[in-house]
Amino acid sequence: MKRLLSILLVLMVAAGLAGTVAAQEMRPYRIVVVTHGQAADQFWSVVKNGVDQAGVDMRVTVEYQAPATFNMVEMAQLIDAVVASEPDGLVVSVPDADALGPSVQAAVAAGIPVISINSGAEVAEELGVLAHVGQTEYEAGYGGGQRMADAGATNALCVNHEVGNVGLDLRCQGFTDAMAEAGGAVEVLAVDLADPTDAANRISAALTADETIDAIMTLGPGSALPALSALEDQQLLGTTLLATFDLGPEVLEAIRDGNMLFAIDQQQYMQGYLPIVYLTLYLENLNTPGALLIPTGPGFVTQETAAQVIDYAARGTR
Repeated sequence: MKRLLSILLVLMVAAGLAGTVAAQEMRPYRIVVVTHGQAADQFWSVVKNGVDQAGVDMRVTVEYQAPATFNMVEMAQLIDAVVASEPDGLVVSVPDADALGPSVQAAVAAGIPVISINSGAEVAEELGVLAHVGQTEYEAGYGGGQRMADAGATNALCVNHEVGNVGLDLRCQGFTDAMAEAGGAVEVLAVDLADPTDAANRISAALTADETIDAIMTLGPGSALPALSALEDQQLLGTTLLATFDLGPEVLEAIRDGNMLFAIDQQQYMQGYLPIVYLTLYLENLNTPGALLIPTGPGFVTQETAAQVIDYAARGTR
C-alpha cells in the first residue's frame, strides 16, 4: 500500500509539474479578431479555424468576434470595445472604410498592432495597419470575368449579396470590366441571403425576364446555392455558365459534377492563420511583414482540382 501511495504521489507531482510547464509555455499575448462574418457561416468558419489553430501553434490567446448580421455600426462598436479592453494585437476585416476606418485608426493610435484581412486591401496603407492578408478584389473579379468570357459568356448576372460591402462591389466591377473588354455585358442583381428562397426567386425572375443571360457570377457560396437552385428550376443547370467566389461543400461538388465552371479561391484559412503568426512575431521579436499586401489569392478551383480540394474542405481548412 505504501508503494502504491508513493507511485500515486509521484504521478500527481509529475502531472502538476507538467501543467506548470505547459502554463509557462503559453505566451502572454491576447489577440482579438473582429470580422464582418459570423463564425457559423461556411466561409468564415474556415477563417475562424485558421485563427484557432494559429492560436494553438503560436501558444497565444485568441478571440473571434463578429456582429450578428452584416452591420457596420455594430461592427465599429465591437472594434471600439475591443480597443478599450487593450488587447496585444487586433485583426480586423474592413468591408466599409468610411464606417470602420475611425475605429481601426483609433486602435493604431492606441499603440495596438493591427492587421487587416479579407476586405480592406485598398485602404490598408491609409489606415496604418501592419499588413493586409487577403486578395485584391477588383483583380479577382477581373480574372473571373476573363475566364467567363473565354468560356463563351456574353451576357451575365453578378449576384451581390451584401450591397454596400466595398469588397463585393469591387468584385462585380472587375468582373464587369473584363466582360466588357471581351464584348460582353453584366447586370448586377442584389439579393438578401437572410431569405435564400427569395434570392433564388430573384435570380429565376432575372433569367425569365432576359433569356439572353448565359452566365451567372455569385460573390460567395451562400449566393451560389440559390443560383444553383434557380438554374435547376429553369432547367438551365449545366447550360447556363455559373461560377462563384469562395468555396463551400456544395460549391465544390457542383464544380466536380460539371454544374459550375469554377470558384475563385482566396484561401480564407490563411487569412485567419497568418495574421496570428505575424502579430506573435511582431510582439515577440518586433518582426514585420515584408510587404503591406500579403496575397492569399485569387486562385481558381476547377473540375480538374475540385475532388482534391473537397478532401481538405472536409477538414475545415479550405
